[in-house]
Amino acid sequence: MGALCSVIKFENLQELKRLCHWGPIIALGVIAICSTMAMIDSVLWYWPLHTTGGSVNFIMLINWTVMILYNYFNAMFIGPGFVPLGWKPENSQDSMYLQYCKVCQAYKAPRSHHCRKCNRCVLKMDHHCPWINNCCGFQNHASFTLFLLLAPLGCIHAAFIFVMTMYTQLYNRLSFGWNTVKIDMSAARRDPLPLIPFGLAAFAATLFALGLALGTTIAVGMLFFIQMKIILRNKTSIESWIEEKAKDRIQYYQLDEVFVFPYDMGSRWKNFKQVFTWSGVPEGDGLAWPIREGCHQYDLTIEQLKQKADKRVRSVRYRVIEDYSGACCPLNGIKFFTSPCTEEPRIRLQRGEFILATRGLRYWLYGDKILDDSFVEGVSRIRGWFPRNCVEKCPCDAETDQAPEGEKKNR
Repeated sequence: MGALCSVIKFENLQELKRLCHWGPIIALGVIAICSTMAMIDSVLWYWPLHTTGGSVNFIMLINWTVMILYNYFNAMFIGPGFVPLGWKPENSQDSMYLQYCKVCQAYKAPRSHHCRKCNRCVLKMDHHCPWINNCCGFQNHASFTLFLLLAPLGCIHAAFIFVMTMYTQLYNRLSFGWNTVKIDMSAARRDPLPLIPFGLAAFAATLFALGLALGTTIAVGMLFFIQMKIILRNKTSIESWIEEKAKDRIQYYQLDEVFVFPYDMGSRWKNFKQVFTWSGVPEGDGLAWPIREGCHQYDLTIEQLKQKADKRVRSVRYRVIEDYSGACCPLNGIKFFTSPCTEEPRIRLQRGEFILATRGLRYWLYGDKILDDSFVEGVSRIRGWFPRNCVEKCPCDAETDQAPEGEKKNR
């Protein structure tokens, strides 16, 4: 109920502007088309309301739509939660472990990061999602993940309705010749006749809606599994990258230490409960977090400070070995299905160019393309995402890796 009130009573009516963006417009458009066509097909041509099964089916379709929209708007309007402007830790000595945000004039709380789109430091930031035109973080992580679960389930139900509608309506209209197949799209050859005949326009609309439903099921379903994977580890996509760079730093300098992610409670169920609760409100305030035994509250932020001081870890240099067009969703292989769900730009790559990567995902990296053949700070750059399989670590890094063991440890 509290979440519903948060949706109705906007802190600022400016939040409604979030709907005026290509992401929500496309998302709500797909939901509207699939839901409306499923209800029309079901009532008129597949499973009429005067039957018990038809009534139950219609109620289920409405239920899917309501739950999908409820969690979608919760994720959009409740938002991720932000670090209060001017925030500082209660113990002033703890500020030495935290980074300071000049934009928000506040220290970054553990697990928080500054979002350039929202222009605020976001609590437990995972990513900025263009489909909700907001960040996914501490307060809306559960609603966002439930939306990713319910949308494919609703689309599967709708796809079943579309397939069965076309099958039942076209079954008696197909005629097979020796070398031809004909479809008679005139009035249905069955009794009783439907109120509105299933004509060519209805067939085209149903087929289009089926394509949307299947595409949404695949794309959003993959995002759901990615989110559940990091939730069960009590991580965010940003923290996964920080952990990857921590291991790289330790390996590079051959340090006698092991980085342990402090917020993984050691149990998938405990990690799950950090996000999903019966009340719908996540545990805690997003500023302080429970940690696993033997870890420190600021272990992750201390690691971030180490990486910030270490320019080699902060930006890993890569050389382009394969051309990339810069397309948002490349139509070739795994690049299409793993493209980052963000409106941040992609970088066009040409073989022989150099890239400085600052963060990344399993199949994609984010960083700067150097426009002149120099690694000097302050040169002109183009920033965005690019596929991992199009680049390799710069040879100069490989040569550095061959430095004497004593020299590495003394760096």
